[in-house]
Amino acid sequence: MGLLSNRVQRESLKPGDHIYSWRAAYIYAHHGIYVGDDKVIHFTRRGQEVGTGTVLDVLLISSGPARSHQPCSTCTPPEEGQGVMSSCLNCFLSGGVLYRFEYAVTPALFLAKARGGTCTLAVSDPDDAVVHRAKYLLENGFGCYNLFKNNCEDFAIYCKTGLLVVEQGTLGQSGQAVSIIGGPLAAVLSTPLRLVTTNVYGMAATAVAVYCASRYVADIGMRKDVVKISAEDLTRRLATGSLQVVEPQISATPARGSPLLLTQ
Repeated sequence: MGLLSNRVQRESLKPGDHIYSWRAAYIYAHHGIYVGDDKVIHFTRRGQEVGTGTVLDVLLISSGPARSHQPCSTCTPPEEGQGVMSSCLNCFLSGGVLYRFEYAVTPALFLAKARGGTCTLAVSDPDDAVVHRAKYLLENGFGCYNLFKNNCEDFAIYCKTGLLVVEQGTLGQSGQAVSIIGGPLAAVLSTPLRLVTTNVYGMAATAVAVYCASRYVADIGMRKDVVKISAEDLTRRLATGSLQVVEPQISATPARGSPLLLTQ
């Protein structure tokens, strides 16, 4: 893996790897945890990789790679309402290319990868702990799926780090969510600087700088508002209602949708 691509070969995979594959002409990526034996555990909306409950789902699914209508002989169909599922690697990739998400990257490399959802500054836990979380959540769930607040990347990052956001109304941990929201937001936030310069190149550079800064401070490896929580405690809190998805609040800080938040 390097600056330009995180693409890897199947033979290099090991249990505990966070993998992903781009969908819909690189509009979004689907993420999961490879657990060995050609199996991937990933978080979906009732078996669908994306889910907003709007016409956007039709657009994203229809523009993705063609799927076979022949049932896979090794994959168990997802249960109704069950978000976490296990698939074979072929079904997970769905004709796409295999990539591996990078952890503990340097700030320079993180900022050089302008597209979010490919790496993080955070350090991964040992592989056995990652696989344990993924398998435990396969049996016990990861809350309600939400495209911007609690998605497949949030699930994979939690499995790798055990970290969750603890403050309501702050940035989430999904890198591709901040890429989608952060670009237009950076343009808006940089608009007042037009009073300082009318040079189109200067304004473009400012917007890029604001976007990069928003990605950097939003990364799970840089944030202070996170807590380490075991998978067992996570599911217990979900069951009692002390852990839930909440609506993000508007603030002056570049923000993205919030994932599972811990209510104190």
